[in-house]
Amino acid sequence: MAKVEYADAIKTVSGALTKINKKSEHAADQKMVLATHRTAPTTSKACSRLYLRGLSAVTRSTPVTSDEQAQRNKFAAVVRAVAVRRKNISTIASDMAAFNAQKETGYKTFYQYLFHVCSDAYDQQNP
Repeated sequence: MAKVEYADAIKTVSGALTKINKKSEHAADQKMVLATHRTAPTTSKACSRLYLRGLSAVTRSTPVTSDEQAQRNKFAAVVRAVAVRRKNISTIASDMAAFNAQKETGYKTFYQYLFHVCSDAYDQQNP
């Protein structure tokens, strides 16, 4: 296994150092260089690793079920509804007031709150 040692000025490197250009006609020949740094306590001092990964096309072994497709459709519809509702000037004040009223015990972000509201509305419209 390769050992990665960084210069003293660089404490750690983590993430993709080079990426694969998927639009290239030579994408299958390219490699991604991925560096990881593990900070968990261990007896080994080799906490940094370097990987080379090729382009792998992950294919699904089973077809998408109707339940999965329904969940995908619901998620897409709710995300669109949240985007519209965040820009709706007529409801933004009441939404913000309702969000602030429940903030201590409920959803921590305004987006989470609106997602929940729009999700409930979707469920009522599409039983």
